[in-house]
Amino acid sequence: MNFNGTAGVWRRKCIENSGGWSADTLTEDLDLSYRAQLKGWKLKYVEEFTSPAEIPAFLPAVRSQQYRWNKGGAEVARKNLGTIIKSKLPFHVKLHAVFHLLNTGIFICVFLSAICSVPLLYFISEGAIMKQALTISGVFFLGFILLSGFYWVTLRQRHSNAFATTVNFVVYFPVFLSLSMGLSLFNSIAVMEGYLGIRSPFIRTPKFNIVGKENNVKNNQYARSPIPVIAIFEGLLAVYFGLAIWYAYAHGLYPFIPYHAVLALGFGSIFFYSVRHSVIRI
Repeated sequence: MNFNGTAGVWRRKCIENSGGWSADTLTEDLDLSYRAQLKGWKLKYVEEFTSPAEIPAFLPAVRSQQYRWNKGGAEVARKNLGTIIKSKLPFHVKLHAVFHLLNTGIFICVFLSAICSVPLLYFISEGAIMKQALTISGVFFLGFILLSGFYWVTLRQRHSNAFATTVNFVVYFPVFLSLSMGLSLFNSIAVMEGYLGIRSPFIRTPKFNIVGKENNVKNNQYARSPIPVIAIFEGLLAVYFGLAIWYAYAHGLYPFIPYHAVLALGFGSIFFYSVRHSVIRI
């Protein structure tokens, strides 16, 4: 388990015994959590206590948060995985830690598989790869089912009945999936920098004290940032996957269309909001 930097209480003795706070990763709370547990300390999640927080209000804030979380997670993996593997912890604990610390690498996998899926359309349509190969990809659909189930169960904790859960799931899960894919290029760069040990300053997620419909974003310096260069590439990727939809339809490769539609929508939305939240003041 990892401690969340905005919602927790530490024993001073635990911090000191674990080596104290360290500034060599962007997620110092995750780093200290692992070092503390390696020392034998236990973390407890107390569900009945809540800690109000403000989620990012616009895309530059989302980018700031995602960059820090994903790069920081990769930095903590680079720093602590070797120690964890060499420790005397049980195998299942080590395995859990490996999956937990390397989970940000999923964005690299998502981005590479998305890019490679478009040339795959051509090879299938030209007969270089048999169409029957598509049936093999069905095994990966199991991962989608497992992910869907996980998020349905998570939503179920917030709703009193299964019907309300399912309605919210049908509405929000595709949006979440699409936007996550749309951020895969940006997050992949962050993760690779973390794995390679490229250092960068800590940039906090901007907060605006938004309550109800009140909005304190308009005059904030973060809302006047220029359009990031990476947004141009995200826009081009939206076009790339849009053309893939047309090609798949023209050649009868219909199983690819939903996948590329989600990608096109995701990258297109990220590009749109990058421009809107940088040029048009909120």
